[in-house]
Amino acid sequence: MITAEQHEKLRGWFAGRLPDDLFESLGEVTVDREEITVVGRIPEPRLAGSASDAEREAAVGSRIQEFRERTRDARVAVAREAEHRFGKKVSWGVECGGERALFTHVAAPVMTRLRQPQRQVLDTLIAAGVARSRSDALAWCVRLVERHADDWLAELRDSLEHVQRVRAQGPDAPGPIAEDAGPEDTPTDG
Repeated sequence: MITAEQHEKLRGWFAGRLPDDLFESLGEVTVDREEITVVGRIPEPRLAGSASDAEREAAVGSRIQEFRERTRDARVAVAREAEHRFGKKVSWGVECGGERALFTHVAAPVMTRLRQPQRQVLDTLIAAGVARSRSDALAWCVRLVERHADDWLAELRDSLEHVQRVRAQGPDAPGPIAEDAGPEDTPTDG
């Protein structure tokens, strides 16, 4: 997890490094241990006011595909530079006409140990046809929590940031050594 300041610097780097004509605006930059995902807004296709939902959906899908193909070289150049600088893979996505599309992105394996009651939950999802495997079932559970726990997860992330700031101010934090340290401040073998 990174601090808010580190996230702002990362977002600023992308805002400054991306070609001006790549996105209408930079939507979001998210980061975890393996990946940085950059999502920008692109203009909606111009359609007649009488356009059907099917026509609008096809136009947005085509606009996203056109953007992906047209900007590939520019995005790859920025991604290479960012991957070298930050040590993480870069993935891309767009928002267009209320639709969000992520291009190729990292699917990182995660290992866990589950007790029988948790395995039974996964096996029930498989038996019900919700998932094909325990791995799929676990991913389904994570998506469900993600969808319904946004506020809770945001509060938890804020709390983690606070803990990181407090730790940085602790006695192990890098900083100047007090010149007037007296004998009571000197460690002993005691």
